[in-house]
Amino acid sequence: MDDRLLAPEAVRLDEHAANRDDAIRRCGGVLVEIGAVDPAYVTAMLDREQSISTYVGAGVAIPHGTTAGKAAIRRDALAVVRFPAGVDWGGNHVTTCVTIAAQGDGHIELLADLAELLLDSERARALHEAADPDDVRRLLLSSAPN
Repeated sequence: MDDRLLAPEAVRLDEHAANRDDAIRRCGGVLVEIGAVDPAYVTAMLDREQSISTYVGAGVAIPHGTTAGKAAIRRDALAVVRFPAGVDWGGNHVTTCVTIAAQGDGHIELLADLAELLLDSERARALHEAADPDDVRRLLLSSAPN
């Protein structure tokens, strides 16, 4: 996988959010800040969450936009945003969000790779505890096929 998919500046390890929607806005904001999406994509992310939760277990959510939101994507990108204090995600405790913006169907493979990583308790713990953005990038980028 191209390491530009997860730019160093897209890894934020010490964020705070009042609630799930605030966390989603922060995650989407990172994608906007790095130039991967237009602000309208953040609305599509909130819309997705209203239709189905993006919580996947192990303290992780994967916020992403609706199909209609794809028009607001400039380029495929990931962002990793960690909330050390946690966020109530519809009754689940989330500390790590892996946010996806994908123009095609590439996100399906990314979701499968992330699920595999989360099933490995040692690698999941490493994701939650990484202190350096480069460690997060290595962990996620090495879990995906090239």
